[in-house]
Amino acid sequence: MMGGELAAVRCDLEDFAAEVFEPFSRADQRRWGTVYLRGLLLEGRRKSVEPMAARLGEDGNRQALAHFITSSPWDAAHVRARLAWRMQQVIKPTALIIDDTGFLEDGDASACVTRQYTGTAGKVTNCQAGVSLHLASDTASAAVDWRLFLPESWDPASPKADPAKTARRTQCGVPAEVGHIEKWQLALDMIDETRSWGIEIPLAVADSGYGDTAAFRLGLETRKLDYVVGISSTTTAQPEEAQLHTPPCRGRGPRPQRVYPEPARSVKNLVIAAGRKAARPVQWREGSRPGSGRSGLKRMYSRFVALRIRPAGREIRKNTDGPELPVRWLLAEWPGHETEPVQFWLSNLPADTPLATLVRTAKLRWRIEHDYREMKQALGLAHFEGRTWRGWHHHVTLVSVAHAFCTLQRLNRSPKGMAPA
Repeated sequence: MMGGELAAVRCDLEDFAAEVFEPFSRADQRRWGTVYLRGLLLEGRRKSVEPMAARLGEDGNRQALAHFITSSPWDAAHVRARLAWRMQQVIKPTALIIDDTGFLEDGDASACVTRQYTGTAGKVTNCQAGVSLHLASDTASAAVDWRLFLPESWDPASPKADPAKTARRTQCGVPAEVGHIEKWQLALDMIDETRSWGIEIPLAVADSGYGDTAAFRLGLETRKLDYVVGISSTTTAQPEEAQLHTPPCRGRGPRPQRVYPEPARSVKNLVIAAGRKAARPVQWREGSRPGSGRSGLKRMYSRFVALRIRPAGREIRKNTDGPELPVRWLLAEWPGHETEPVQFWLSNLPADTPLATLVRTAKLRWRIEHDYREMKQALGLAHFEGRTWRGWHHHVTLVSVAHAFCTLQRLNRSPKGMAPA
């Protein structure tokens, strides 16, 4: 925001900050939390402590801001809980969206930095990875929980531990009890934490980085959560109509178990076998480009195939009562100009779920990409220059608060509470 724009909503910001920062035990924490928010919201290329302090005028105490974000002993989870309560009332979320984003680093001194793949750069590079959980509806979303991913090289108990990295844990303030946990498990942990705050959203959305892991899907089902998650084209399944049969007894050994007569096939092959004739056109939302939609914007449109299938795999069989695999939805996007389907999702939504509902839910994931873009480009999500575990969690939490404030301002200005993309 420009200085004048921020001044115009200064009272709103202070009221919002007072509400979200209510868990702070000290007045100085509430003060510097609000100042840090203003620094994130003011226009400027870098949103690290030093340039923010320079823009904040008489409140630009660099040392106080650095101490608040890096060392002050406030619990980021308490602030995120307050943020989740506030944004749930406004957004009225229909889904929890889970994903991760990269924080590119030049050096190797910051907590949990290692060479790893990140979609931010589209390659393996030196970075941190943060997993986040967002409350989302068709019109708005908010990041309300975060985890910094600790790679195996940073875990002293891992056979892949790097002595140089594990030696930096103390300097970076990584808690002794924190070890390597897969991102999909961090996502389930965040769902559990969000529920402990009293936030109950019965639907989860994630991309194939999570959906490809059967243990993640089973974890959602154990928590009685519906889901629509991306999967790879090579994921295997049986068609719904596949029938079990009992192989003939050969006279020796244990009695044969009932099995499916044919090997499981890839979801890509199952959709191709259904053919182009199975694809149906679906419009799921208005985009940001001019078009013929009701708001003057172009409608997002493609063709989709929905099939009932039985996902296969050792993890699924091990956690299924009896030999028959459970039936799930397979959704595939097959644009008219493509020779084969291009994207796949798996869902445990009810069998009578309309195709349009499956598509809208799968495509809701764009909200998290929108949030990442706003938080990185405008609010300095990746600009934290400290090296500590606590400082990283403090910074991403404050960026989430700043982003939520911007969302509230948009909703207040937009007709019928519709937040523009």
